Parts: sequence; C-alpha cells; structure tokens
Amino acid sequence: MRPTEEDKQTKKQNPLALSFTHFPNNLLLSLSLSLSLCVRELRRAMAAIPFSATSKPSKSATHSTFISSFIAGSNHIGRHSRLFLISTSGSVSGRARRKLCVKNVAASDQKQEPKDVATREDSASISSIIKYHAEFTPCFSMESFGLPKAFYATAESVRDMLIINWNTTYEYCEKLNVKRAYYLSMEYLQGRALLNAIGNLELSGPYAEALEKLGHSLEDVARQEPDAALGNGGLGRLASCFLDSLATQNYPAWGYGLRYKYGLFKQHITKDGQEEVAENWLEMGNPWEIPRNDVTYPVKFYGEVISGPDGKKQWVGGDNVTAVAYDVPIPGYKTKTTINLRLWSTKAAPAEFDLHAFNTGEHAKAYAAIKNAEKICYILYPGDETMEGKSLRLKQQYTLCSASLQDIIARFERRSGDPVNWEKFPEKVAVQMNDTHPTLCIPELIRILVDVKGLSWKEAWNVTRRTVAYTNHTVLPEALEKWSLNLIQELLPRHVEIIKMIDEELIHTIVAEYGTEDLDLLLQKVKEMRILDNIELPDSVLEMLPKSEESSVVDHIELVSDNETKGTDKGDQSQVLDTEKKNEVTFEPDPELPKMVRMANLCIAGGHAVNGVAEIHSEIVKNEVFNDFYKLWPEKFQNKTNGVTPRRWIRFCNPDLSRLITKCIGTEEWVKNTEMLVNLQKFADNEDFQSEWREVKMRNKIKVASFLKEKTGYLVNPNAMFDVQVKRIHEYKRQLMNIMGIIYRYKKMKEMSPKEREARFVPRVCIFGGKAFATYVQAKRIVKFITDVGAIVNRDQEIGDLLKVVFVPDYNVSVAEVLIPGSELSQHISTAGMEASGTSNMKFAMNGCIQIGTLDGANVEIREEVGEENFFLFGARAEEISGLRKQRSEGKFVADPRFEEVKAYVRSGVFGPYNYDELMGSLEGNEGYGRADYFLVGYDFPSYIECQDKVDEAYRDQKRWTKMSILNTAGSYKFSSDRTIHEYARDIWRIEPIVLP
Repeated sequence: MRPTEEDKQTKKQNPLALSFTHFPNNLLLSLSLSLSLCVRELRRAMAAIPFSATSKPSKSATHSTFISSFIAGSNHIGRHSRLFLISTSGSVSGRARRKLCVKNVAASDQKQEPKDVATREDSASISSIIKYHAEFTPCFSMESFGLPKAFYATAESVRDMLIINWNTTYEYCEKLNVKRAYYLSMEYLQGRALLNAIGNLELSGPYAEALEKLGHSLEDVARQEPDAALGNGGLGRLASCFLDSLATQNYPAWGYGLRYKYGLFKQHITKDGQEEVAENWLEMGNPWEIPRNDVTYPVKFYGEVISGPDGKKQWVGGDNVTAVAYDVPIPGYKTKTTINLRLWSTKAAPAEFDLHAFNTGEHAKAYAAIKNAEKICYILYPGDETMEGKSLRLKQQYTLCSASLQDIIARFERRSGDPVNWEKFPEKVAVQMNDTHPTLCIPELIRILVDVKGLSWKEAWNVTRRTVAYTNHTVLPEALEKWSLNLIQELLPRHVEIIKMIDEELIHTIVAEYGTEDLDLLLQKVKEMRILDNIELPDSVLEMLPKSEESSVVDHIELVSDNETKGTDKGDQSQVLDTEKKNEVTFEPDPELPKMVRMANLCIAGGHAVNGVAEIHSEIVKNEVFNDFYKLWPEKFQNKTNGVTPRRWIRFCNPDLSRLITKCIGTEEWVKNTEMLVNLQKFADNEDFQSEWREVKMRNKIKVASFLKEKTGYLVNPNAMFDVQVKRIHEYKRQLMNIMGIIYRYKKMKEMSPKEREARFVPRVCIFGGKAFATYVQAKRIVKFITDVGAIVNRDQEIGDLLKVVFVPDYNVSVAEVLIPGSELSQHISTAGMEASGTSNMKFAMNGCIQIGTLDGANVEIREEVGEENFFLFGARAEEISGLRKQRSEGKFVADPRFEEVKAYVRSGVFGPYNYDELMGSLEGNEGYGRADYFLVGYDFPSYIECQDKVDEAYRDQKRWTKMSILNTAGSYKFSSDRTIHEYARDIWRIEPIVLP
C-alpha cells in the first residue's frame, strides 16, 4: 500500500502514526502492547490529547487516530472484534483526514434478546488495555494490583474509548455550526460514573470478564469509585439526568458547573446527631476529568467603573482570579454522541505569591491571594450566616457565569469568522439557568457585549433576552434568592449599573402596561415586580408620574419592602396614596431596611422563557408567585415536568427488574422509549409474572438488608415491608411527620399484647436518609431525633422485627442505587404546594415502589399515570394551605388528640435525655418565627396515620400489592428525562438532534 500525500504529511507530524494506521489487519492483530518504543510514544500522545475549545481540530484528530490505531492493534483483538472502527471524513477546515469513533459492541441485532455481546477477544483486549494503564499511567504504587488501582486503570481504559467519540461529537457539531444548548447549574449530582459509562457503551459483559481474568469482580472495582461531590439534592441530580438524556438523544449541548474540591460535606452520624466533615472525593484523583490548562479565563472582583473618552464604561482595578476548565465526558446510551461537562476551578497567577513576604516569615500574607482564589471552589454552598460566607457564595455564582459565558462567546466568535454578526448569537446559543444561582449570566452577558464587544445597550439587551431562559425550582420565599445591593456593589460594581438599567427598563414596561391614572395600582405593581427592592425610583420614572398644577405639596409615598413585617395597618394613610390629591409623587427607601436585588425577578425580565418543573408547580408560579409577570408576559411561562434517566435509575441500578421487563415486553428498547413500559399493564394480574416480580424485589431487599448491616450495624428482616424516605432534610419535606407517625405506631404496639400487635401491624423497616444543611439547626434536630428513636426502638426485644428505624448516613446517589430497587413504600409527604416537583418519587415509581404522599409537585402527575388506587393519598390540598395557616393564626386550630399524645410521649424522655422542647415547640402556638407549625404537620397528622393503616391492609394482600407495584412501573413511562429534554429542546432552546455519521 503506497502512502498518500496526506500520509506523508501525517508522518512528518507523527512518525509513528502511519506505522500503525497502515499495517494490514492481520499484522495489526499481532502487535503487542509490550513494545516499549510504542508504549513511550503512546504515553506522550495520550498526555497531549486536547479537547479544548481553543485547540485546532487537526491536532485532536491526529492524536485520536494514533491512539485508536495503537489500541486497535493490540495482539489480543481478534478479527471479529467490533470495539473500534476507523473511518474517514472531512475536517472542519475542509481537509480530509482520518477520524475514529467507538462502535458499540452490542448494536448488531435489536430483535434478539438484548444482552452484552462479549467475545473472548473483546475481554482479552480490554484486559490488556487495563493492564497498560495500570503500568503506564500509574497513580498508585507498582507493587500490587489492588482494588483502588484496578478501578483507576479500568476507568482510564473506558475514558480512552469515550475520548474518541467525545472529540468526534465536538468536531462534527463544529463543522455543522449547529445551535447548542448550554446548561448552567451550581450542582451536578452525578454519582459513580464507571458502571454508567460501560453500560452506555454496552460493554458491561466484556469488562466483567476482563476484570475477572485480572482477579477482581466488576462490582468490587466499581465500589472503589467515590461519588463525585458536585451536588446535594434534586437540583443537581436533575442536571445530571438531563446531561445523560441530551447525549442519548444526540442533542448538541454542554453542561457548565464548578469543580468543588471538598463538596458539600460528608455526613457522619454520632450520638450527637449529624456531624460534617469535608469530602475527599478528589484525594486519589479523578480519572474522568481532563484538565484543560489552555482554557482559562479571568474573573474580576471589586475595582471601580470609569468612563473612557468615548463614553464607554471600563471596569478597572480590583482582584483577578483565573478560572481553569476541567472537562468530563458524558456518553449517551447506544449512541456515539458524547457531550461535555465543563467544570471550573479557580486559581491565582504565580505572580500573586508574595515571595518577599514568605522569605521574611509572613507566610500567611505570602499566599493570601492564592488561597482567596482557590477557596471559591472549595465548598458547595458555603455557610452564608456571615458576610464572608455571603461574599463567597456570590463569588461562586459569578465565577460560573463569567467563565462560562466567556467560553461560550469565544466559541461563537471562532465559528462565526470575521466580522461577527452578534444578531445571530441567539440563533447559535441557548443558555439555560438552572434555578436563580446563575442569574448573573444576564448582566454579565450584557457587560461583555457592551463593554468588550462594543454593542449598544439596545443591541445587547435584545441579544440577551433572546438567549437566556430560566427554570424555577421553588416557591419557598427564602429560596427565591435576594442579594444585598451593597454586597453586589462592592464585588461587581459594573453589574450593579447594568442591573439598575434593566430595572429601569422593567419599570417603564410596567408603566406602559398599567398607565399612571391609578397610582395606587401602579406603585403596587412596581413594588411587587421591580428587581431592586427598597431603592428609589429612577428619575426617568418620576418624570412620567402626574404633577399637581395647584399645589407644591409633596406627598411622601413609602412602598412597603418585601422584608417588612405583615403587620402594616392598611388604613394608615402614610402608606398609601391619597388619590384625592394629584401632587408630585416621590419615593424614598426605608433606611431601616436593606436594599436588595431580587434575582428571580431579574431572571424573568432578562430571559425569554420561564418554566416550572411540574404541572401544579407551574400553575403556582403563574397564578401566585409570579402572577404579575405572567399577566405581563404570558408567552414566557411554560411547564416542563421533570424526569429521570431510565438508564441509571432502572436499567443499571436494578438489572434483575430490567431483565424481567425486557423479557415481558420482548425488547430492550424501553430503556430509550419508556412509553413501552405501559405494556406491563397487560401482565399486572398474571400470577407467574407477579411471582417473578416478587422474587426480583426480594433479591433487592436482601441487598438492602446487607447494606444496612454494613453501614449502620442494624440487622433487619427482608420479609418486613421496606418503608423509605430519603431526601434532603427540610421542615417542608416533613421527615418530622414520618418519625412522629412511627412513634405513634411504636407507642400503640407497646400498649398491646404480642398477639394483638401481629394482628394489627405489618412488620416494617423504616429507612431514612438525607443531609441537613450545616447551619440549619432545626433540620439537624430532626436528624438527631430520628436516630434517637431508632436507638430505642431497634433495641426493644418486645417489639423485635415488627418495627425497625434506620438512618443511613451520608446519603448520596450510590446509596440511592441500592435502596430504591429494594423499597416497597416511599414517602413523599411534603406540605402541598411546597415541593416544586421532586425526582426521587419518579425513581421509586420506576422501580415498582408504591408511594404515600400529598398532592404536591410531581406526585399529582404520578398519581394520574399509575392510577389513584395505586397511590396512597392523604393531607390538605395546595389551595387549602393559606386558609389553614390563617385559621391557625386566628387561634382556631384544634390539634388531634393523637398528635398531642405523640408530643407528650416525646417530652416524657422515653427516647433519651436530649431536650426536644424546641422541636416540639415549633409545632405549637399560633404565630411567630419557628413556631405555629408552618408546614401543617399537626393538621395532616390524623390523615397520615389513617392512610398508613390502609398501607398495612394493602400489604397483607401480596397479590394486590404486587399488582400495584407493577402498575407503578408501568405508569412511570412519562417521567423519563428523555421526554423532558425533548420538550426543552423543542419549546425553549430550539435545537435539533445531530446524529454522528
């Protein structure tokens, strides 16, 4: 075979590349990984693999070609191996060159029963690649091949495969110049990546066989991987599900986040309750990430704003930190598409190290600037009780926004050529803000466009509003972020100027909508809708208000701030406009109240779409939380009910159930097309199928029992009902009601004879898990309370296996992957109208778990899909909540005697010496901070315990219970994140799938 001109050029750039690429297949198969020269060259090449947005495509193609040709030439890969495929296609620049992509091993015949296609040659080649990484990309000592080293080498081998498709995906999208969606989130709760990656590549069988040859099981190796400590709860888990679905459905998209060194915290449970220690997930390195040391952006804080000779604003002085990119590949399922999660870490330039101070012994001073830069990405959600904590949180949010937007804009400019048409920016870029944390995207994008790129305000404002969209995740007032204007002014002075301009623009829109005839109404709307709270009206607005021709008297109109108490006398004429006088209107802020920036209002004003995450939540957003904005811009508001990825949350975490579903339906296509799960309804009454279903559930329960013994020391009976509530600890999620219901159950058991107990109660293992935020005192009291109750109940020999209470420490994705498949009853019992959606409820339903819950969040839609008779419903409805709170404040609420009985029992000291007066006291009184049972535990308690009796009754009839379980899985079809992402892509981002050739 004669080399082409292209070959000659390639050989000049990399003399070894052609020596592998142009060997005949039979000779390629005989090459050995032990060739020392090739190993050295491979190692150098692998170290230089780029996936930089700023690197030239030709380089990545050259390295990828070399690596894949080398690996494909392993002496263990047989002629029938389908692990790698070499193909050619045109480059971005138009020059043809070799490209490589991973070909899925099990993609041959979809009509056959799906299984891992693992030939001896496949597992042998994988084994060789793992051994190569163990020897030549070592992060551990060379003496042994223990489990930690085996995990790292295995992950590196998988990453090799992902990199090929990763680069190909990026280059193909660049070549087509497609519109991309960019998902910005402060959290990505990913979980372990190894099993998910090899599952998506359909290589679980070959990897299991390869590791067995090397003396380890795949399961043991996978358990060595720590959970990525990049998230906390549903917000972060949703973001990770979305990335999986984006890749699986071939959408051009990236995720952006922060690389937290110490995560949120690792939760320890001691006799004192929850204790927090720093996460150590990066201690042994992270094989999935690739540092992009050539992708860095400056992020500025402090300084001042000056006007240049041309009138342009310049932000000068202050502190500069450097954001450095770390990229993580996100593979799709049964597709070559592999998208990117780019995480930012922060550092200071070496010049910031004060060598003189260090040499004179002032060590803290010497590295102060470096530590201040690095600490931005130390902790997820640093405590914000202090001004330093608030400042650090704001720095985190701005770092995410600024670095990500600079990166996005650089990519757009590179693809656009010269000159750049900024009008087309929204046609190529969609930015989704996951909650209000990335709100600073709006003023930051305007700043870059106006101050750096030279656009006018009007042009930049138009581009921004067409680019950015906002997902609301909460209706809780304390979670709708507000930031001190003074703090933002100190950290980001230019952004305050921009926010004030946006606020002024918004007020003008409000005035145009409501007019100036009814000033009462107008000022009320301005107060409720403007971005800046407790800040004087702009002069341009005051000029629009009517002035008296007969009087020079100035009425003082004081708008009530959001932070003011609700005790204002509505008849106080100092607070309202005297409509009989048409005098000049002014507004002076209250000096006693802080000046705030309302981030959600900024999101709505600055974006083109606002979506809730469940039908009931979206209605509350439109009709209550942001009703005025909805009336102003109804076209902006949408619903996008959340979903979860069926790959991780049933296919991989519950393989036994997945095989049974596939056997029943006749195809594994349901993993990508969950609508096929509806077919399970036809088998819900089939006794043979029910028997197999129960066997699968029992195997999973036995795994849970073993896990609980390992993690907590408690022995539980797998024959008992497994009743689970695992989620972030918060008063509105009402773990307190759950544990009080358990106490009521326990007290009644103690009052009965053994025979009466067994007749009345079904044996239960009540499992809790979740983290309380480090400074959330009441939530930490609830954790302590649960563990104290468990310590007493679990030692009570009189009760025995009839009731166990277990709190699982350090709840995370990996723990959920064990608990959810084995659960039988899951509790989603938040106060109606408080939970935006929830996603764990969807995971439980997918795994055949029956739910007890309120009509809150996605519970409403889950109940509709699985059938009302297959969901245990209790509690007040969302529309009743405000009236019930009003009734309470008027002193009209009378607690159920059973509720009072439980509180008295707790106060008797039966669960230990800890004083629970504060916790029980929060459920008492009619009003006051931290009191008056704001989340209506007492009101819903009777309904809750009566509903639990219905649960016992249903569980005794195992045929009925199994049917309910099957119908829950069948009805979960709607709650795939694939469906959610398709709706985002169609309705908000306007992007199309791009299938790689």
